[in-house]
Amino acid sequence: MATTINIEVCYASEARQLLISLQVTPGTTVIRSIMLSGILDNFPEVELTNNVGIFSRKVALDRVVKEGERIEIYRPLIRSPNQSRLHRAKP
Repeated sequence: MATTINIEVCYASEARQLLISLQVTPGTTVIRSIMLSGILDNFPEVELTNNVGIFSRKVALDRVVKEGERIEIYRPLIRSPNQSRLHRAKP
């Protein structure tokens, strides 16, 4: 059994993005991985209210991560997808 697994944690603000690769022990949760990555030190405005996913699929903060997964921290939407489509469709 592996003593560590490789994962990534990422976040993108409007101004910049950051992707952090790290090794964690098997059984590490999403929230613990985020804390270990230090990404919140770079983006103090981030509020973890279960707005995280792995490869574009929303997951719970207590989910255990697996080898090779990328944890994505999502920003709140500025407008809904429907509003965005209507805005783009305006002449």
